[in-house]
Amino acid sequence: MAHSRWKTVRERKLAEGFTESPEVAEARYEIRLSMALAQAVYARRTELGLTQSELAERAGLTQAKISRIEGSDTVPTLPLLAKLARALDATLDIALDEQSTRVAFTAHHGEAA
Repeated sequence: MAHSRWKTVRERKLAEGFTESPEVAEARYEIRLSMALAQAVYARRTELGLTQSELAERAGLTQAKISRIEGSDTVPTLPLLAKLARALDATLDIALDEQSTRVAFTAHHGEAA
C-alpha cells in the first residue's frame, strides 16, 4: 500500500491546495488548546497519584468537572485554572502562539501529595 493512502483526508486536501475556512481553523485551534490543558491536568494528577475525586476535593470542584476538563469537554475560567494549580501544588504555565500551544504544570518545591 502506498504511503499516500495512509494520509488523512485533511492532509491530502491541504497538499492539493485546499484551505480551511477561518471558522474551521479557529475550531481546530480551540480544540488543540483544550486538549493541551486536558493532557497537562491528567499528567500532573497522575504524577501526584491522585484520583479525579481526590483532585476535585482538593480543588473544591466535583469529580464530573475534573472529568470534563480532562476530556476536553469544557473551557475553564481563570479562577478555575487557579484552583487547579493550587490543588495540583504547581504553577500553571501556558504558552500560546499561532503554530504551537504548550500547557504545563510545574511542581512547586517540596511535593505535597
